[in-house]
Amino acid sequence: MNESEPEIIDSELSGHVTKEGITVELCIYRLENTDWSLEVINSKGTSIVWDDLFSSDHDALDEFNKTIAEEGMASFEDDENIIQFPRNDN
Repeated sequence: MNESEPEIIDSELSGHVTKEGITVELCIYRLENTDWSLEVINSKGTSIVWDDLFSSDHDALDEFNKTIAEEGMASFEDDENIIQFPRNDN
């Protein structure tokens, strides 16, 4: 049986956002028949993904804006809160 990969649906709300002199890539997307994921990619290429899913892409955008209001755009550039995944650089 050949199962196809689920389709990834990107929100039209995704794109580059510049505030407070900092630009990030805002990614709001979902797999078919699932809730929306929220990811921010900073200028260093670090991906920050929320653990929670959102029932709509607008809810995800609201969470992004809430984070900016509470913590500022600089919070996305702060590597102290980033958990590095182990790498096997053999």
